[in-house]
Amino acid sequence: MERTNFEKLRVYQLAEQLADRIWLVVIKWNWFAKSTVGGQIVRAADGIGSNIAEGSGRGSFQDNLRFIKIARGSLYETKHWLRRAYKRRLLTDSEVEELRPLIAELSPKLNAYFRSVDRAANMAKKTKFQVQSTKLK
Repeated sequence: MERTNFEKLRVYQLAEQLADRIWLVVIKWNWFAKSTVGGQIVRAADGIGSNIAEGSGRGSFQDNLRFIKIARGSLYETKHWLRRAYKRRLLTDSEVEELRPLIAELSPKLNAYFRSVDRAANMAKKTKFQVQSTKLK
């Protein structure tokens, strides 16, 4: 299967890595932990990448920006559930240390991706305005 544009983005690749690592941790938990906190963490982590993908496929800058914001919300939700899992002794210190660098890299990359799409949107608006102004002359 050919890779789409969003799959080539480092921010998307990091989101996938984080979601996959979280899955591998949660899958080992007992039934109760998996069905409560585990399900929430997995859904939140999966939401990061799925929203990046959906936004890139929507076809407009504004839709893409909206879905990047939702992805950022999913990242924050993931952080929340990881904190809860750690407090409830579901995550070991070594698992936290494995996940921490991914989150530390993903958060600024997601913000940078948002700024990049926002700049592109502003450039497109400016170009459209310039073309319209030229036609009026």
